[in-house]
Amino acid sequence: MVYSMIVRRKVRSTFDQINSGNYQAMVDGLGTPFEYVFHGEHALGGRRVSKEAMNRWWERTFRLLPGAKFDVREVLVNGGPWNTRIAVRSRVSGPLPDGERYENTVYQFMTLKWGKVVSVETVEDLQVLERALRAVADAGNEEAAAAPING
Repeated sequence: MVYSMIVRRKVRSTFDQINSGNYQAMVDGLGTPFEYVFHGEHALGGRRVSKEAMNRWWERTFRLLPGAKFDVREVLVNGGPWNTRIAVRSRVSGPLPDGERYENTVYQFMTLKWGKVVSVETVEDLQVLERALRAVADAGNEEAAAAPING
């Protein structure tokens, strides 16, 4: 289906922009209202429903995991423009301050309505993520141990 192909291409393009440091492409794609949930009680976890909170979350993400990149492995699309369900499986990896690499699989489930993302749920191996955040905190970045950004 042509619509599904267009959505897959847009999802991959958004991740490419994030990889080049432009998270604003993702934030601009959010609808009004929207909900973004990243599971876990850690510095990157929480529930966000405002673009201001999403901007703060992305800024924190880039401070805690600079150089992390997404490699989108699979994008599944179901539904029409009025209610599109998207599942994304990607690898995220990047250097950690202790010389190790952060490597994790990220699953995102999204709902798109008329071209805008109205919900995102992010799941990844929290043990791997929390180990990485602990390495960042141990290297002196206290923000890696901060409470989630909600709001």
